Amino acid sequence: MNISQPSNNRSGILPGIDYYLFRIMRIFNYLPVNPLSIGNQKKMFLEYFKDFDKIPAARGIFGNKTTEVLSKLTVELSWLNGYMYVDGNDGHIVISRSYLNSGNRTEIYLDLIHELCHVKQFMEGKELFDPRYAYVNRPTEIEAYRYCTKEARRLGFSEERIRRYLRTEWMSDRDFEQLVKSVNISNT
Repeated sequence: MNISQPSNNRSGILPGIDYYLFRIMRIFNYLPVNPLSIGNQKKMFLEYFKDFDKIPAARGIFGNKTTEVLSKLTVELSWLNGYMYVDGNDGHIVISRSYLNSGNRTEIYLDLIHELCHVKQFMEGKELFDPRYAYVNRPTEIEAYRYCTKEARRLGFSEERIRRYLRTEWMSDRDFEQLVKSVNISNT
């Protein structure tokens, strides 16, 4: 689940709504009990994704600290529909249970790589949801998408297959083409 920031150069209404819903959801984090987390299950990343610290793509993100970082990383399995995202308050990963149960395994893997880039960015003190940028222009998103695109190529994805992977329902056609350009995907 990625959240978008509305801006004057974006088309479509969903990204703006997405952004404001996200802002409202962040307010819940300041309550004694976040109502969106009721019923969610938390696990340690390596309990759920065993040996992920041995994967070269993960090691490429965290280097020699991969096992240390992933052994301390929490995953929250959410009842909300969606995909996954890094919580901007403490850097843990929130993943939709329905996505884990029904999503394409390779795409889930690539999404995990993408989100682990955000975990590293969070650890470096970067603003993951910088409102000065539209979603597809946000430096943290471009970096994460470039890294998971590199991994998709390593897995043998064609440029067209990578384009299909990158296409999401919250991006307008214009935003999608901007993202594809930013991550150097060729037109097919």
